[in-house]
Amino acid sequence: MTETFWGLVVAVADEYPNRVVAVDDYGRLLTSSLLRDEAESVAAGLLQLGIGPGSIVSWQLPTTLESLVMLAACARLGVVQNPIIPMLRHAEVGHIAGQIETDLLVIPDHWRGFDHVAMAKDLGIRSWSAEYEAPVTALTPLRLPSGDVSQLPAPPVTNDDCRWIYFSSGTTAAPKGVRHNDKSAIASGASLSERLGFSPDDVYPIAWPFTHIGGIAMLVTSLNTGVRLVLFDLFDPATTADRMATHGPTMLGSAVPFFRAFLDAEHRADGQLLPNVRGCVGGGAPIPGDVNQELVDTFGVAGVVGAYGLTEFPNCTCEWFDGPDVGRDVGPAGPGVEARVIDGELQLRGTQCFLGYVDESLNAAAFTEDGWFRTGDLAEIGDDDRIRIVGRLKDVVIRNAENISATEVEEAVLFHGSVADVAVIGLPDSRTGERVCAAIVLTPGSTIDVPTLAAHCIELGLAKYKCPEQVVVIESIERNPMGKIQKDKVREAVLHAIESN
Repeated sequence: MTETFWGLVVAVADEYPNRVVAVDDYGRLLTSSLLRDEAESVAAGLLQLGIGPGSIVSWQLPTTLESLVMLAACARLGVVQNPIIPMLRHAEVGHIAGQIETDLLVIPDHWRGFDHVAMAKDLGIRSWSAEYEAPVTALTPLRLPSGDVSQLPAPPVTNDDCRWIYFSSGTTAAPKGVRHNDKSAIASGASLSERLGFSPDDVYPIAWPFTHIGGIAMLVTSLNTGVRLVLFDLFDPATTADRMATHGPTMLGSAVPFFRAFLDAEHRADGQLLPNVRGCVGGGAPIPGDVNQELVDTFGVAGVVGAYGLTEFPNCTCEWFDGPDVGRDVGPAGPGVEARVIDGELQLRGTQCFLGYVDESLNAAAFTEDGWFRTGDLAEIGDDDRIRIVGRLKDVVIRNAENISATEVEEAVLFHGSVADVAVIGLPDSRTGERVCAAIVLTPGSTIDVPTLAAHCIELGLAKYKCPEQVVVIESIERNPMGKIQKDKVREAVLHAIESN
């Protein structure tokens, strides 16, 4: 393990200069040496914009080669970087940039029809942008700032300073800033690198946001093992799996919507589309048993390999593709990770652990007195050290492997004039893992439907993917004496209402 993330980039470029790290859906390619060179150029471009070591750079880019290069460029320059999920909008981006005092926001002009530049202006954030909706070919240069690399300062030499800030909605209405250093960022790829047996012959397509903390983990894994990443900035269940197939993927992941698309495409091709698949990895939410079995029957894999992590502790566990009882749980703790269960709660410590929250007032509740991180998830650890997640203390909905704060959605819904009371829960969904369900008590004489409620929430600044997908009207929402919603009672009422209709 190198001391810094940039050191890892340079070491791999020196030893394997022509190894392909990643390609994207447009036919563009990055070898390890190109990644190093392009990152230095972009770092120099940031420097010319007045950004230097210690500056805070937020960037909100889709899953293309630009994301990999931007991540490495920030590491080269020694800034504190803050990758932001592309689908987040005014409310979330404003909170994030305000809390960490972003010096520069790197964004598309427009992407998927949304005006990111206008958002930055509305929020008063200094930005740099390029157009991402124009046609892209294999010859399209990187849509990032560039400059004279001879002007760059020396790269960072320590790995213990905060260099990364990722935001996780967690259990509170406001996103929580999670601080990492190079040491924990590099360690985030340890479990995947050790257990999945990757080599330069492996190909892993990615259609989830690379700005998720899983992005740095997969880039570290690629640099460590040679697995080729294939990046897709848009996911269309009808076409993306077929486009992925042209790259000969050997691994598929990572959540129900993607697996469903792979299976449907394979069935359409009579089992001839994805012949090289040797493993499937799940993360973010449990994979339904019927989907798991269909993957086994269709691709001949042993099952969906379990992996578990949090923004605060990115890849705590991972199984082996050929291990025993694949898919039964999330496997044992990974290299450098210690796990224990206290009062039913899974607690962790090790190199991957974050430095603490941006809001330091949250740290006391996040750690035990003896320094273990409290995950908030309920778990069991067997005699064979394998970990099974049995529930969660956190009040979140896990949709498409992303945590959605129920409290945040509830606060937006409550501003609608037809809503007297609301509780948000997650219901099982074969396509997304869980869907956001709003259990609503209506004001007298009112009605409401999903499109109306979604439009209302979006108008208040809530990201589209967090909006309720199902509305169930119930008579009342039960609370305990302290006023806390009793979600178990709400769930019972929702299921009863659904069955009655």
